[in-house]
Amino acid sequence: MGTAFFQIELLHAAHGDSLWIEYGTSARKRRVLIDGGPIGQYAFLDAKLNTLVDGDRSFELVVLTHVDTDHVDGLVRLFANKKADWKFDTKDVWFNGWKHLDTATLGGNQGEFFSALINARVGNAKWNKAFKGKPIVVPDSGPLPRVRLADDLVITLLSPTVQTLDKMKNAWQKDVKAFAPGDLEAAWEALAKQKKYLPNKTLLGSTPSLDAALEKQANPDNSAANGSSIAFLAEFAGMRALFLGDAHADVVAASIKRLLAERGQDCLAVDAVKVAHHGSKANINDALLALIDSPNFLISTNGDIFKHPDKEAVERIIARSVHQPPTLYFNYRVASTEPWEDAKLQKKLGYETVYNESDTEPLSIRFESA
Repeated sequence: MGTAFFQIELLHAAHGDSLWIEYGTSARKRRVLIDGGPIGQYAFLDAKLNTLVDGDRSFELVVLTHVDTDHVDGLVRLFANKKADWKFDTKDVWFNGWKHLDTATLGGNQGEFFSALINARVGNAKWNKAFKGKPIVVPDSGPLPRVRLADDLVITLLSPTVQTLDKMKNAWQKDVKAFAPGDLEAAWEALAKQKKYLPNKTLLGSTPSLDAALEKQANPDNSAANGSSIAFLAEFAGMRALFLGDAHADVVAASIKRLLAERGQDCLAVDAVKVAHHGSKANINDALLALIDSPNFLISTNGDIFKHPDKEAVERIIARSVHQPPTLYFNYRVASTEPWEDAKLQKKLGYETVYNESDTEPLSIRFESA
């Protein structure tokens, strides 16, 4: 069978997220795609898709964590290709559309567009297939939802909750004005007029000073769209990683506590954490970090628009990480990330860094298990 591996690639997604996950062995490789980044970075996702070879073009799963444009636009553009021109196939698509919100930014319009594309390109049978077409949501009580993909990749859902989806429903209604939410035919017609998505022209370790700084707690993220983020733990052959989308820290922490209680553990040991919301100080706190033992923290952003990662968020990871010293992975070397390379600062605070030095290739981190 060969050595089992789990690999995470952070594609060039500007201020957004686009994560390409591969797992398996040398004899059989499988993959998962999480988000597509903003529309201006679609070329990088397209280039990655072009590396797929005949007979091996399938995803086990495509996940749209939530409908903010820096996560959804690339997937809307990808799915907008005519099905005959697709360079891939997928067994399941996870996304909470209006029909899921209605049964239970912000980006409601893009959410409607992606819903129409799933319906047209993939079909309802593959929409939230693992959840039997129902909402992807953490219940208020009982075991956390678990899904087993091919070759025993196990996904444990950590976000969203019923409450955060309800909040997103209200935001979605306010955002969608040109047609009734959930009217996929009207969404399709509106999408056909959105030129930016069209393939052609048509659409068919801590110090006292740092401790003092961290006493000033960041205001928590209250965004409806971020609160609706799909976040999860992925486990394969003894390797584990947290993919947190833009999820709220308190929601993720509550779910991890439930998971630890199920397992009779005090701390969740993982190999890597994809840090929520590109390193925003509003999406990470001491309570969450105390529950996670990870040597690696992955931050996806080029600092555009919101200047992420926030200094306070990075300091918090460094100071409060259970694993010392933590290693910070940045998929861009830019003004908001480069200061962390300072050797004196690394020695003083106790951490290490890895940067993506390529303008075209993604930042990759690979784990192996015999």
